[in-house]
Amino acid sequence: MSNFFELSADEQSSRLQKLAIVALENWGVTGVDPKLIKYRENAVFEVTDGNGARSVLRVHRQGYHDQENLESELKWMAMLCQNGISVPAPIAPLNGGWTVDTTSDDVPGVWKVDMLSWLSGKMLGDIGEPLDIEPARIRQVFTNIGETTAQMHTLTSDWSEHEFMVRHAWNKEGLVGDEPLWGRFWELAALTPDQVDLLQDVRKIAGAQLDAYGASAQNYGLIHADLVPENVFVAGDDIQLIDFDDAGFGWHMFELATALLWLSEEPDYATMKNALLEGYQSVRPLTQKDLDALPLFMVLRATTYLGWVHTRKNTETAQELTPFIIEMVCAIASDFLSSEKK
Repeated sequence: MSNFFELSADEQSSRLQKLAIVALENWGVTGVDPKLIKYRENAVFEVTDGNGARSVLRVHRQGYHDQENLESELKWMAMLCQNGISVPAPIAPLNGGWTVDTTSDDVPGVWKVDMLSWLSGKMLGDIGEPLDIEPARIRQVFTNIGETTAQMHTLTSDWSEHEFMVRHAWNKEGLVGDEPLWGRFWELAALTPDQVDLLQDVRKIAGAQLDAYGASAQNYGLIHADLVPENVFVAGDDIQLIDFDDAGFGWHMFELATALLWLSEEPDYATMKNALLEGYQSVRPLTQKDLDALPLFMVLRATTYLGWVHTRKNTETAQELTPFIIEMVCAIASDFLSSEKK
């Protein structure tokens, strides 16, 4: 077998499709061809069975989440579904459990696979692309997103299993420590020396601000951590949240910053931001200290994307995005540091 990880993304996804066909037998589904939806971190396939029912099959990338982490993710999603939050519901394989370990002659090693229910809402938008929302609907949609996010946080904080979940942490160490979750962003080769200095200043000041802000049950807990436009679906007034792959323990304001970061170039950004925060606070109040921390979490969220492209520098996606992300992140970092000097 040629080195799988040196193949093109198209060839890798083609081989993972064959593995997906093997995995589907664990759910009693045979004779269908899974349709690739996305291949970035995981390979995500749409499955339509013989009765026309659709579901999602995820082939998880190796080495990111172990069994305990995946079980925590799926258990949390199941709880949210049971309590009225529109997220994909885990579908157990025939032999029980949450996931299956699958092998195929076309790919190396063992791959963890799970199945989720299908959601039929409309994606809010693609990262970096203008949102496709009628102007008259913008305020209501983002109010609904804020309400849904707050409901998710409150349900999770009150959940008796919350503290026993095993996931990574978007905490100080995970964001600005020596080994951040998404990589040492200040070591990205494309950065200039001045940009590296800028980011090191951000690390120092942001770390001190996180210490001052603190973590409590009111502002910190299990979060989705990836509420970018492509992971938020809209179905009338219902907000549907997908892709919990990056879920972990973190600050609630980090969650809101993630939802806002890629919208800053939208002409109606101010309306979106205000509606999101108002919707959130209608369910779960925020203090002035929380609101004042939003710029801190915006710059922290931004730097993670530098780490993302740094640790994936050999992929086409990372190579295409790197110049744009450097420009965006350094602009946010400069504004953050400038505001701190005033």
